[in-house]
Amino acid sequence: MAEQTEIKNKNISERELSILEQKDLTKRDRFLRRVTIFLPLIFSVLHLLEHLYYPGAKAFKPSAVYAGLIGLFVIFNAVRVVLSYLSFRAYEKVRFKSALYTAMAILLMAYDMATLKYGILALPYFPWIGRVLDAMVSDRDKLWECVYHSLKLLFTGYFAGVSIGLACGILAGWSKRVNYWVQPIIKVLGAIPTTTYMPIVMILASSLFGGAAFLIGLGVWFPVTISAMTGVQNVQKHYYEAAETLGTGKFGILTRVVIPASMPGIFTGLTQGMSIACITLVVAEMMGVEAGLGWYINWQKGWGDFTKMYGAIILICITFILVNSLLEFIRKRVLRWQDGGI
Repeated sequence: MAEQTEIKNKNISERELSILEQKDLTKRDRFLRRVTIFLPLIFSVLHLLEHLYYPGAKAFKPSAVYAGLIGLFVIFNAVRVVLSYLSFRAYEKVRFKSALYTAMAILLMAYDMATLKYGILALPYFPWIGRVLDAMVSDRDKLWECVYHSLKLLFTGYFAGVSIGLACGILAGWSKRVNYWVQPIIKVLGAIPTTTYMPIVMILASSLFGGAAFLIGLGVWFPVTISAMTGVQNVQKHYYEAAETLGTGKFGILTRVVIPASMPGIFTGLTQGMSIACITLVVAEMMGVEAGLGWYINWQKGWGDFTKMYGAIILICITFILVNSLLEFIRKRVLRWQDGGI
C-alpha cells in the first residue's frame, strides 16, 4: 500500500513539473511546440500528393498499394493531431513522437523522388517502394508460404534452445555439481559463433530442417543458460532464509523463490536468444534450407529480381519486429510487479 502511494505521489509530481515547465514557456515556444505536432500530417500529405500527381521519370505510374499505405499514414497523423487537444498528457505523448514521424515522411518522400520521379537511383538495384509493394502483392502466396516455413523453423529451434538452456542454467546456478560440468561446455561453445558449425551440421544432420533448427537452438542455448545461471546465483540470501523459516523444502525454494526472483535476468537471456535465433535463421536458410524467407531472398537475388528480394527483406523485418514485440509483451506481463503492477 505504501509503495502504491509513493508511485502515485511520484506521478503527481511529474505532472506538476510538466505544468510548471509549460508556464515558463513564451508564446513563441508554445506556438513552435504546437506546430511540431502538425508537421507529420503536413509532410505525409505532401508525400501523398507528390506520389500521385508529381510527374515521374519515363512515365512510371504510381502504386495504388503504396498510395493506400500513405493514406493510412495521413489518417494516423490526423488522429494524433485530434488527440493532442484532448488532454495535456496526450499532447505530450503526441509531441514526443512528432519528430520521428516527420523524419519518416521526409525520408520516404526523398526516396520516392530519387527513384520514381527523377531516376537518380536507377533500377534494378534501387526499385521504388511502390514497385516493391506491388511485387509483394503479386507473389503473396509464395511469400506467405516462406513466412510459415521461417516461423516454423524459428520457433522450433528457439523453444528447443530455451528449454535446454533454462534447465542447464537453473540447475548450474543451483547445484555446484551441475555447474562443474556445465561451465566447461559454456566456455568452449560460447566463444564460437553458431554459424561456424553450419558446414558440419548440414553434413551430419538427417534433414536440412533439423540441422538448421539445431543451429538456432545452439545459438539460443548459450545466452539463456548464462542469464538463468547468473540470475539464480544472484538471488539474495535472505530470500532463502525467509523461505526456510517458513518451513519450505529445497524444491519449494527453487520453484517458489529462486526461479521467480531470477525472472528479470532470464528474460534478458530470452531476448538475446531471440536476436541470435533471427540472425541464425536467415543465414541457415540462405546456406542450406530449401524454404523460408532467407531462401527466397537468395533465390530472387540469383535471378536478379531485386524488387522481390527487397520485398522479402521488408517482410523479414516486419516478422522479426512482431516476434520481438510479442516477447516484450510477455516480459512486461510476467514482470509487471517491477513497475508496481498488480
